[in-house]
Amino acid sequence: MSDVIADLARFGPQSAGTPPSVAEAESYCRRLATTHYENFTVASWLLPRRLRQPMSNVYAFCRWADDLGDETGDRQRSTELLAWWRAELDRCFAGEAGHPVFVALLPTIREFALAKEPLADLISAFEQDQRIVEYETFDQLRDYCRRSADPVGRIVLTLFGASRPETVAWSDSICTGLQLANFWQDVARDFDKKRVYLPRDDRQRFGYADADLRERRTTPEFLDLMRFEVDRAREFLLAGLPLLDAVRGRLRIDLRLFVAGGLRILDEIERIGFRVWETRPVVSKAAKAGLFLQALTGLRVVPRR
Repeated sequence: MSDVIADLARFGPQSAGTPPSVAEAESYCRRLATTHYENFTVASWLLPRRLRQPMSNVYAFCRWADDLGDETGDRQRSTELLAWWRAELDRCFAGEAGHPVFVALLPTIREFALAKEPLADLISAFEQDQRIVEYETFDQLRDYCRRSADPVGRIVLTLFGASRPETVAWSDSICTGLQLANFWQDVARDFDKKRVYLPRDDRQRFGYADADLRERRTTPEFLDLMRFEVDRAREFLLAGLPLLDAVRGRLRIDLRLFVAGGLRILDEIERIGFRVWETRPVVSKAAKAGLFLQALTGLRVVPRR
């Protein structure tokens, strides 16, 4: 059970306790950010000290929204909880907060003039997960990425004081590329969860039949389809590369690391011959260390091919 689901009894819709102090709420967000299994980068020393708490607060908001949508085991229950989370977000932007995440987040919203839209978009993506488990077109999938991935980059740019129209566009491209890379890495895992991110129109274009999908068959048509999807994800990542030259300091290092990691995942999918039904491509610890050193030393991020 995730920490969030375990905390529902204390902090969920039925809780009626006294709101925590800002210090207590911030401590809760830091703990959630630094102990979660995904090792979110708020724990990284790459973050400027002044941004560690704000990033922890944002992370805690995202973690709660994600887990409410993905960890209850009941889509109806998740839908209800996400509606409650959206109402709590509305309260926060009206200047009221009772849940520890929003008690901590409210000063961050005010200090950095965070917009409501990216936070609300994230909730809408998790709400969509309860209704849609397969996508007909890539445009539909791209719209999902616009709300499930792109908002995180937009929030980070705002916290770093680097949000401009051109940086937002590049960030959106990187965030979508990273999400697509994760989708193609986890085709089998997502299918086990009854989710299919390979758009139907792409499957039909390459002749990959629904029957083959249901049986998880690796056919020549599937390999051609995966090659196409990998190339498209790579194009999104590369289109966002100008962002790395448009920002400075630790944000640039973090971005180098994320982009290089996404490109390496795509390279690994290619290395295993796109056979993601049989093998989940992973980046080795040694490769991760190399990417980290590459990010620190400022080597340019370039694809293998």
